[in-house]
Formats: sequence, structure tokens, C-alpha cells
Amino acid sequence: MASQIAAGMAYVERMNYVHRDLRAANILVGDSLVCKVADFGLARLIEDNEYTARQGAKFPIKWTAPEAALYGRFTIKSDVWSFGVLLTELATKGRVPYPGMVNREVLDQVERGYRMPCPSECPVSLHELMLSCWRKDPEERPTFEYLQGFLEDYFTSTEPQYQPGENL
Repeated sequence: MASQIAAGMAYVERMNYVHRDLRAANILVGDSLVCKVADFGLARLIEDNEYTARQGAKFPIKWTAPEAALYGRFTIKSDVWSFGVLLTELATKGRVPYPGMVNREVLDQVERGYRMPCPSECPVSLHELMLSCWRKDPEERPTFEYLQGFLEDYFTSTEPQYQPGENL
């Protein structure tokens, strides 16, 4: 699922759009677990790699990158931040991010460097990918193309492999 979402967002990135509302609630899951990025109501075409939101605009704070939530600066890299949060939703089977924290607290803590810990039963390597999505400097965050490739390789390498002769 994660690699399919990254692939969809890589397309959004190539088309020079920013989604601005990437979270599990906005992913459609169809037959055979085919995933599609949906709800483009907040999406915008970006010029000069940035879209500045008007004052008073409302966003899902727990999923929104600090530079976007605090200063209204949205880029594809702010969507990468949101993707990292979405990965925690997948790893926790839908738990709301930053449990026990209200929006203002999330903003304050994230600005001070807080990042969500590795969810239980989440491989450390996947949490490291989440942390790369949450780097303070947006330019240091990975691209969706990179995320797609990493996740495709990751899930291929961690799938249980058939071993001939077992359980005959």
C-alpha cells in the first residue's frame, strides 16, 4: 500500500502539484488492495516550487509539515512530511498520529525537534524512513520517486519466500 501511495504522489510531484491533505483518510483502497490518492480539494498547482496559503486557511495540523502549518509554505516536500505521518497510520492500523496531543502541542513539540517514536511492531528501517520524511529542512527530505523505489524494494525483500520442499 505504501509504495502505491508513494507512486501516486510521485505522479503528483511530476505534474507540479502539491496535495496539502495527504493522510490515510484520503486514500481509496479498492479490490486487491489497490490504492489511489484521493481528495484533491486542497491541491494546488505550484509555481517556483512553492505555494503560499492564504491567511486563515485550515489544514489537518497533525499531518502538516511545520513550515506549512506555521508559515503557509507548501511544497511537495511538505507532502513528503505528511507521507511520513501517513506511514505511521499504516504501521499502527489507523491510530491518529501524536496520540494524546492537541494540535498546538504538536506544533510546539515538532518545532522543538520532537518526532513520533517507532510504533510497536514497526521495523526500525521503516521508522528511519519516516524520520527522513520529517527532517527539519524540507530540501533534505526524500522525493516521492525515492520513497516509491525504497518501499517497492523493501516490501519485495521482506515478503516471505517460498522454499521448495518445505511442509511436504
